[in-house]
Amino acid sequence: MFIALFVKIFSIGNDTMRGKYVSIKLNQEDRDQLEKFSTKGTHSVKLINRAKIILALDEAKERKKETQTQIAKRIGVSYQTINNTKKAFLAAENITKFLQRKKRQTPPIAPKITGETEAHIIALACSKAPQGYAKWTLRLLANKSVELGYIDSLSHMSVKRLLKKANLNPT
Repeated sequence: MFIALFVKIFSIGNDTMRGKYVSIKLNQEDRDQLEKFSTKGTHSVKLINRAKIILALDEAKERKKETQTQIAKRIGVSYQTINNTKKAFLAAENITKFLQRKKRQTPPIAPKITGETEAHIIALACSKAPQGYAKWTLRLLANKSVELGYIDSLSHMSVKRLLKKANLNPT
């Protein structure tokens, strides 16, 4: 497990107190895990940068200390990214959870077409085309679905995806 030391820094002059300084000291096992993660395997750049940032912030065993600005320039991220990564690292339960992306609980937007709506549209597509038309078009299916009250609004491209998923060809 990692160790974090909380130390207050007081400066002389205009800036009387800057706040808390948090020192990160990793044990050898954690350091090895972060080094392996950042050099081996296939991971997203964001996660690799997170590992590199924590390795750079490590002050264990009298390692050469870099400022956060120097770390930001070397890794190619902003100063705020360094602060956010440090905060996330200290809040994480362990290194493994820190190096994983958080999974979404729900999709950002709920699906508009439900199973019941799909069934209605597929049944409509399999039925006889309206009078004056030889076959159903995608726009015709979308407009008729809205007209019959199956859904509030629907694009012809949504109908296309739905029919393709069901292996149906209205043409």
